[in-house]
Amino acid sequence: MEKKPHVDAVIVGFGWTGAILAKELTEAGLKVVALERGEYRDTYPDGAYPNTIDELTYNIRKKLFLDLSKTTVSIRHGINDTALPYRQLAAFLPGEGTGGAGLHWSGVHFRIMPEELRLRSHYEERYGKKFIPAGMTIQDHGVSYEELEPHFDFAEKVFGTSGQAYRVGGKIVGDGNVFEANRSSHFPLPAQLNTYSAQRFHDAAKSLGLHPYRMPSANTSGPYTNPYGMQMGPCNFCGYCSGYACYMYSKASPNLNILPALKQEPHFELRSKCHVMRIELDDTKKRATGVTYVDPAGHDVFQPADLVIVAAFQYQNVRLLLLSGIGKPYDPVSGEGVVGRNFAYQNLSTIKAFFDANTWTNPFVGAGGNGVAVDDFNSDNFDHGPLGFVGGSPLWVNQSGVKPVSGIATPPGTPAWGSAWKKAVKEAYAHTISMDAHASNMAYRDVYLDLDPTYRDAYGQPLLRMTFDWKDNDIRMAQYVTAQMKKIAEAMGPKAISVSTRQSGAHFDSRVYQTTHLVGGAIMGLDPKTSALNRYLQSWDVHNVFVMGASAFPQGTGYNPTGMVAALAYWSAKAIRAQYLKNPGPLVSA
Repeated sequence: MEKKPHVDAVIVGFGWTGAILAKELTEAGLKVVALERGEYRDTYPDGAYPNTIDELTYNIRKKLFLDLSKTTVSIRHGINDTALPYRQLAAFLPGEGTGGAGLHWSGVHFRIMPEELRLRSHYEERYGKKFIPAGMTIQDHGVSYEELEPHFDFAEKVFGTSGQAYRVGGKIVGDGNVFEANRSSHFPLPAQLNTYSAQRFHDAAKSLGLHPYRMPSANTSGPYTNPYGMQMGPCNFCGYCSGYACYMYSKASPNLNILPALKQEPHFELRSKCHVMRIELDDTKKRATGVTYVDPAGHDVFQPADLVIVAAFQYQNVRLLLLSGIGKPYDPVSGEGVVGRNFAYQNLSTIKAFFDANTWTNPFVGAGGNGVAVDDFNSDNFDHGPLGFVGGSPLWVNQSGVKPVSGIATPPGTPAWGSAWKKAVKEAYAHTISMDAHASNMAYRDVYLDLDPTYRDAYGQPLLRMTFDWKDNDIRMAQYVTAQMKKIAEAMGPKAISVSTRQSGAHFDSRVYQTTHLVGGAIMGLDPKTSALNRYLQSWDVHNVFVMGASAFPQGTGYNPTGMVAALAYWSAKAIRAQYLKNPGPLVSA
């Protein structure tokens, strides 16, 4: 096995969190190597016009996503079922290559509701301990909104986020989200303009006494230069955001907003096509010595390092910990163990409103993060007591660009093929408004991740096994918030409405896209018996291993996770720079 020269820090994965940690650690004077499993990608040439707006290549053949022929997950509904490999990308779309999911994401850039950071405590205080269903294992993050706020703020400045604040420094400053927590400063850029669909949604929601606002978008509303000196151009609403590299330099990505600055750092090196097999530990199993990976030529390589940053996709983080023997694997029968615990997803419902031929919605126009949302039924912004479920959902019109192949919607009763279907497509395409309930998903004792006992990847290692299904709490919550969204749709005055939401008794269907917002499995917390990481995202068991990303979330939220993921990365980086490097060891006593 080849042994590389020692470095101060090795980073596994180069998406948003890998890029953030690389920038922070090189600024601290550390020599850093980042290992990315996929190909090297950059805004140019990967985002060059016109090749990048090829729906067949990117959305259908999924060029920027994980290659399932080399590694995947297996999926089952319950602990007594047999899991089978996930062989075709559909329900969720992990990224692969430089930038990871941060290159192909849409750009929706939320923070988090303060009460969601202490979810169990909040619900117990407001509704009583008996309100939380048996078997629901939600818990507090172990960090407060006030602690994270400066990092939310800085991440927005790095991303070049467009939005309208409601409250800054304790003062009401605009018509933003009335439910949003206090901010220390305004968004870096004004909110993007509304599409026709978003404005119709806004007006209908307002007429019902709700509180619509323009969504925070990491698609620029004008030219911008971020704190690292990276320049962005104004979004032109081309509609090619999610699944694509942005040819306008308008959508925030690690490749655009951080990587060019890192290239100027003499202490930074990025190696692509390097598949990390495991984190190596010393004889005490309490300290990591580096990582072993397979290089582009297929050779095993050991990269020694003082610090290991795990910054891959959510479930890849969990798998790497399990393969490396870091943390006790979770057992759903006994309820003991932490790695794999509290896996959760997102709970999407959709309504499509169809209008007459004189109402032109022009769905081909769009920006990935742009839209109008309502938070009246998100988080705990409404009284859950009489409803008897935990969780909630923002409701929104997020018109991100409807493509000619994958985005065709037809009214209820339309045949699935033939001349009648063609006629309906022609009549509906430019006259349809789509809206989503982007609901949360709670964590449960029997929903978890572990290593599959049967299936292995191309490198001979066990696949990660995903045990997941919808629960009654989340089904009832989805039905409730979707019913509220239907009232908004009806207030728009369409000629027809189609509703897609969770149905009682229906199982998770891996063939239908939900979101790529998988969370948990290596969660943060205050108790090493119920969390794999402490409040600084540091492993309780191996002090020089820090694990970034949505794998740290103890349960799902209604908001997209990227804003929270970035803030946690900066929060962890600050702790590493200010505390750990001066005195390496556990930052929190177990």
